[in-house]
Amino acid sequence: MLYPQEIIEQVIEANNIVDVISGYVKLTKKGSTYFGLCPFHNEKTPSFSVTDNGDKRMYYCFGCHAGGSVITFLMKYENYSYKEAVKVLADRAGIALPQPVYSREETEKNRKKEQILSVYKDAAYYYYYLLKSQRGQMAYQYLQKRQLSEKTIRDFGLGYSDKYRDDLYRYVKSKGYTDEILKETGLFAIRERGVYDYFYNRVMFPIMDTRNRVIAFGGRVMGDGQPKYLNSPESPVFEKRKTLYGLHIARRHKGSELILCEGYMDVISLHQAGFSNAVASLGTALTASHAAVLKKYTSKVVLSYDSDSAGKNAALRAIPILRDAGLQTRVIDLAPYKDPDELIKAEGSSSYEERLQKARNGFLFEIDMLSGSYDLKDPQGQTDFYNETAKRISRFSDEIERENYLKSISRQFHLDYQLLKDRTLWLALHREGSDSYEPVPEMRRPVRKELQAGAAESQKMLLSYLADHPSFYHRIEHVLEAKDFVSEPYASSARILFEQLRRGKVSISAIIGSFDEEEMQEEAAGIFSPSDAEPEAGELQRLLNDCVIRIKRNSLSRQLEEETDLTRVLQLKKEQEQFTHLDLFA
Repeated sequence: MLYPQEIIEQVIEANNIVDVISGYVKLTKKGSTYFGLCPFHNEKTPSFSVTDNGDKRMYYCFGCHAGGSVITFLMKYENYSYKEAVKVLADRAGIALPQPVYSREETEKNRKKEQILSVYKDAAYYYYYLLKSQRGQMAYQYLQKRQLSEKTIRDFGLGYSDKYRDDLYRYVKSKGYTDEILKETGLFAIRERGVYDYFYNRVMFPIMDTRNRVIAFGGRVMGDGQPKYLNSPESPVFEKRKTLYGLHIARRHKGSELILCEGYMDVISLHQAGFSNAVASLGTALTASHAAVLKKYTSKVVLSYDSDSAGKNAALRAIPILRDAGLQTRVIDLAPYKDPDELIKAEGSSSYEERLQKARNGFLFEIDMLSGSYDLKDPQGQTDFYNETAKRISRFSDEIERENYLKSISRQFHLDYQLLKDRTLWLALHREGSDSYEPVPEMRRPVRKELQAGAAESQKMLLSYLADHPSFYHRIEHVLEAKDFVSEPYASSARILFEQLRRGKVSISAIIGSFDEEEMQEEAAGIFSPSDAEPEAGELQRLLNDCVIRIKRNSLSRQLEEETDLTRVLQLKKEQEQFTHLDLFA
């Protein structure tokens, strides 16, 4: 943590969350809670709630599930870092913050990062200056030819790197940077024979993080040079596999989906046309890390890749990655146009909007592409298509989802529903070997995910009920420990809540505020979000007891998986058996 827990609690308590949020959202009091229109997604009926009492000082949206403390709100609304939000609130309340204490290694690492970011900031300003100068005339004309407005050029900070190989180097050296730091940025090749700029004679696209800091560049060559597009090499502030171009703007979009494109110009054209929810991976195939980043901001992704075979293949590779991350996927048909930019120029933004609304379900797109690989008029081709389709459907662990796809695909491709279903169910239990059949490993993983989801739900319920009913803590404190909660934010939330319960003072906002990252704060807020209905006393006791059993048995199972000592294994198994019949309220 950047600041001690006591300071965070003091800052939160000194800033009335209703007063702070009222400066951004019109709130109306209903009972003990305030409601308003959520500032983080479009809605007509208020579902955004703000609570300010001794235990819960937090906001929560029942529509988009955004939630957190007063710190989280400023981070999300103003795009502040955790440190910036705390400082603004501390200044507002007249609280003096202590200087953060870092180790020597952390201090040096942070210093280097800040200097690298400073170099990138200066480079971005310089590239923008060059674009508007006589030297950048050719690049500026190129952007005008692409029909980009002055506002778009300014909003995305587009620029130009001069044709002289050491132009940027000479500029930033005049700012006082050392060669050691400049080498770390990846913007320069520093050799015995001289120093060379990584980018030259290119239109420049600053790549920003979600805090609007320039962390890298992309460059499009002027003329016939190769490669046509070039990205900054990775650095201490830039990881290509985790970075999405345009996300610093798209993250504020109030809609329910993000549009995923292939390149810079697609994103820029879409934003200029009013689709501010467009992002792109940076000249590389979509990775699981990209999908995890997307998952933080949405549950739905629309693929808007090029309509050629390369674009379709890229979409086919991306769909399962997005699905594994828990994202719903649709695919836009851009044909006969190559990319979003070409479509918008030819038919306008309304045509793109129409195609966006008609985007196909990602899995059905996969099957459609698959069907083109088989001769469905040939018996063998039809058999192979049946088997491959059934194999893919069998990987869905949810029975309802599997059934819906069976009906839709059998209807669309004129397949026998019962045959396809029988084959799918058989494949869900077996996979073909040389002479035998084994359980499908793909089916084991979803089951494990379901078990993990069940454990997470038990942890959420227990922590939420204990926060609302602290008197029950004495029933579980001798049975359950914070270390039994393994994943975040449950583990840290349990540790702090248990400490608060032992002290006799619960503060949910302090728990939420203990996390430095906005996403973790929102997840923590979800743990303590208002429930639909309060269970009756007897039912509450049963639920608490069941939650403790599931959490403890899951913790013991995890320990068993890692334990190698036979004596300890037998002891853990005995403990597991004891917790099967636990009754905390007997």
